Formats: sequence, structure tokens, C-alpha cells
Amino acid sequence: MENSTENSASPARNSGNSGNSGNSGNSGNSGISGISRRRALTAAGGVLAGAALAQAAVPAFAASGASSDADAIVVGHGLAGLVATAELAAAGRKVLLLDQEPESNLGGQAFWSFGGLFFVDSEEQRLMGIKDSPELAWQDWLGTAGFDRGVTDPGGQDYWAHKWAEAYVDFASGEKRSWLHGLGVQWFPIVGWAERGGGLADGHGNSVPRFHVTWGTGPAVVEPFEKRVRAAAKDGRVTFKFRHRVDELVVTGGAVTGVSGSILEPSDAARGKQTSRTVVGDFELNAPVVIVTSGGIGANHDLVRRNWPDRLGPPPKFMVTGVPAYVDGRMLAITEKAGGRIVNPDRMWHYTEGLRNYDPIWPGHGIRILPGPSSMWFDAKGRRFSSPDIPGYDTLHTLGSITATGYDYSWFVTTQKIMAKEFALSGSEQNPDLTNKDILQLLSRIWQTPEPIQRFRDKGEDFVVANNLPQLVAGMNKLTGDNLIDLADLKRQIEARDREIENPYTKDVQVMGIRNALAYPGDTLSRTASAHRILDSGAGPLIAVRLNILTRKTLGGLQTDLSGRVLDASGHPISGLYAAGEVAGFGGGGAHGYRSLEGTFLGGCLFSGRTAGRAAVSATAA
Repeated sequence: MENSTENSASPARNSGNSGNSGNSGNSGNSGISGISRRRALTAAGGVLAGAALAQAAVPAFAASGASSDADAIVVGHGLAGLVATAELAAAGRKVLLLDQEPESNLGGQAFWSFGGLFFVDSEEQRLMGIKDSPELAWQDWLGTAGFDRGVTDPGGQDYWAHKWAEAYVDFASGEKRSWLHGLGVQWFPIVGWAERGGGLADGHGNSVPRFHVTWGTGPAVVEPFEKRVRAAAKDGRVTFKFRHRVDELVVTGGAVTGVSGSILEPSDAARGKQTSRTVVGDFELNAPVVIVTSGGIGANHDLVRRNWPDRLGPPPKFMVTGVPAYVDGRMLAITEKAGGRIVNPDRMWHYTEGLRNYDPIWPGHGIRILPGPSSMWFDAKGRRFSSPDIPGYDTLHTLGSITATGYDYSWFVTTQKIMAKEFALSGSEQNPDLTNKDILQLLSRIWQTPEPIQRFRDKGEDFVVANNLPQLVAGMNKLTGDNLIDLADLKRQIEARDREIENPYTKDVQVMGIRNALAYPGDTLSRTASAHRILDSGAGPLIAVRLNILTRKTLGGLQTDLSGRVLDASGHPISGLYAAGEVAGFGGGGAHGYRSLEGTFLGGCLFSGRTAGRAAVSATAA
């Protein structure tokens, strides 16, 4: 996807007010409430009002005097960009779709994803006996997001983020599933339970399973929108501009009227592979509407560290990268120089269970383990983490606990039995059964360790396999070269946990979580091994996995109103400029707040891309 970097952007031509990091005032969280008819109407009214205002701004476009090359320019051909382009093309608008990458990367990061989507009270949930509701989902979202930066202040960083969150939960509780199903998208019937939270009903986490894995994973989420955009290209409504890197938003009379930048040399690189930045020409294109859908900063470690918040401890010196190299953050700074306001830049989402990929596609390529609840989690010195730092419970709290140790890694100590049942790997390419819709291969997970996981165990440099604990500890210390793990102390902690397995009740919070998971049929079927002792020889061999910090998502970004219009530092929409997807914090500059409920990133691209596309249709109406 076309993305944006702070230090490589050209100044915007005749730009207006420069954005800033925004107001961080504390106006407090709004109270937890249900999804009422009034609230739904309020959210819908906000979108319609935004679209009407955008349409009213059309005369300003005409006043610029510049001839237009299209009705709209979309910068970034990832999921949000494809959705916005599809909406514009369906309404008969002519669209230029630009990206710095070659055609092989159409679909962007979404193609590589596991395809998880957040639904509320879905058919799949009801099939699994899950009782969900919009009220419960909103309670979970607020407890997780922790909005605290001016929720009721129109100038606050969380003002529009909170409104986008409300609108998104309404969407996920309503038409989201039927809309996607109507486009041919289907889901694996067992609903996953991600981010189980910190232990209180109104705190962080999902009270119930809501993670719906798309049948076909990420490529199947991209497919219906790619098909529509390609069909529109054949009809002349969409023109692809691959290898067109935007370096500047053109601003005329206070309105964004186009883009300019560099044409990069052609590339036949495979999807995800790093491409050259050799410039062979330049361009300038004009349109009354520009939609920025350029993604986040996950591959730009310098930018990640620059925005790293103190609350997560010191930034890791070593991280693996969960996204291709083109996720570089360039368009954030470029849009800011054109007047756009960036808010919540310190909010980000990185995983704690990263593996070095033994067969990398992009530089520093990392793969995440999606763990079940049973592996024991230790810091670099072999000290067991306490609640909520349990596999699958609270990602960012655990991240802070790891960085507080002064080391960049931690350990799972587990068994072959647990690994075979509970480990899944992020990414479409790591799940060929789901991605290729191969039912027989999927069913083989019942009687054998999935092949991608077994390959990582056998080939990955982060795995230690041993027949007994002394051998395991020796392998762990050899792998890191730090000799930090003490055999006697590790044995004491594992044996203490193992004694808690003897009864169906316990004081060990993690063992309680295992029992809780086994009460959910979906976990019993596919994601949780039967409770057993780690040192049970029949469950072996023993396995230790070194876990690295893996970069992934930007939760803050360009502040947008409910029609996707980018706002300036004073809170006014910039005429002609929209943003969607990760570059906009998945809506409003941070719809997730501080933390995510998972399954909400692809959905945020879908929702914000559709919203911006539809608003741009209204804005360009004759």
C-alpha cells in the first residue's frame, strides 16, 4: 500500500494550517450504555450530515480552476482503498487508484491477514451457543479503549474516535455481516475468543468469543472488492496507477485539489517482497476529492520507536516485523503538511508472541503465534508472568510487562500436546487449509499438528525441543547466550502449577482460564488442550519458544469526522480531503482507543473505506 515517512515528505503547495499532535486534555470517558435507537440514529445522522456538508463544498472545488483528471484520487490500494474505490465506481465516478507498489501487492496488508472479523450476535455465535448483544459489545469496547482524551470536547483527540467507535459497534451489530455475506464472504463456523481481558466485566477484553475467521482468510476478504474494482477498470471508471508514489498533496485555495509525486521504476517483485525506490519520472494529477488510505507505520521501526509511549516501557531494541516494508508511514507526515491533524500517535498495537520467520518474504519478517490458554509464560530470566499476562488475554499489558524486564523477549514453556492443539499462526500463507478452503486438510488438524506449525518447530530458530526439563533449560540458555534461566527455579514454578491440575478447581488464575475455555465448545473442539501437567511425559516432548516483539498496527492517525473528512488543527474539515483505514486510526484518528478487541482491524478498513467512499460520492455529485 502507498504509505507515508516523516522525514521524506515535500512541503505541501500553499498548505493551510499545519496539524499537530493534538489536544490531550482529559474530559473523561462517557458512561457505558446500550445501543439505543436514538444512538444509532445519531450516528447515522452524523454520517449523513457530513456527506451533505461535503456535497455543499463542491463549488469550492470548481473555484480552483484546475482541470480534473478524475472525479476522485485514492492513495493506497489496500483494503480500505479498494472499498472506497468500489463505492465511487459503483456510483459512476471516475477514479485514479495510486500506489507506490506494483500490481502484485493489490490488496495490501489485508491479503496477508488471518481474515478475522468482529461480529456481534452473529449466526455463527448463536450456533456455538454464545449469547452476545450490542450492549455487551459496547461495554467491552469502552472498557478496552479507555478513551480519556477529550471525549466530550470537539477539539479533543478522542472526540471523533469515540463517535467512530459507536458507529462501528453499531455496524458490527447490524449490517456488517449481511453486507459482506451478500458479497459472497463466508466464515468458519467456530468463533474464536481473542483478547479475553484483564479480569473485570467492565474492563479490557471480549466477554464472549467474537473472532470470526473468514473462509479463505485475508484474500477472501479482499476478493469481492478487488473484483469490483477490476471490473470498473475494464469499463473505464477506474485507472490503476501502480508505482506512483505520492510525495505531496496539492493544496489550492485551502482545498486539496490533487497529488504529485514520483514514478518509480517498474517492478516484477512478488507480493510482499521489498521493491526499489528508484525514481524514473514525476507526475501531478488533479481531482476534486483525494482519499488517503495508506496504512500505518509498522515496518518503519524508527517511527515506531519515535512514537513509543512511556506507559509501555522502553522501546525494544530488537523487533520482528509483521508487515511488508511498504508500510512505512510516509503519507501521515505528507497529509499533516497539507494541514491534516494527527492525533493519538502514541497509541499502537504490537504483538508479544512473534517468531523469526525461517522463510522470510519481507525484511525482518515475523510471524505471530495465536496461542490458546495453556502454555506457561516466563520472562527472559525464567520468572512466570502473573494475570493478566496469560496467553490470549491482554496483549498490551503483557507487552509492558516484557519491556519492564529490560529484555526484548520472553518464553513459552509448553508441551507437544498443547502446541498441536492450541498454536495457530497469523497470516494467510501460514494457514493453507483455511486460505485454500481445503476441508480435508482442515480436518487433519484433529489428529496431527498442522504442517506450518510443525515446520516452525523443526526449522524456526526460536524453538527448543527436549525430552526433559534439564535439556530444555540448557537449550534455552544456549539459544540466547544469556544463561539467565535457572533450572531449579523453573522446575519449582512448573511443578507448583502442575499440582493445581489435580482438581477441577484451583487458585491459579491461568488454570482457571483453561477450565473456562474448556466450558466453551469452540475452544474444546479446536483451541484448548485437555488440562494436563506440563511435566507429564505422555504430553511431551517439552517445548520452549522464544517470543519476540512483533510490530503491527497504528491505532492513532489522521483525525476524521463521521464522513471520513480529514480535519485540520482547529477541527475544521479540509475541503476535498478524506482518509480511511489504518492511516486514520481506523476512523476518527483512533476508534480503538488504547487497545483493540481484535478482529476489528480489517473491519475498520471496510467500514471507514465504505464511509469515505460514499461521502466522496455525495461530494462529487453533479
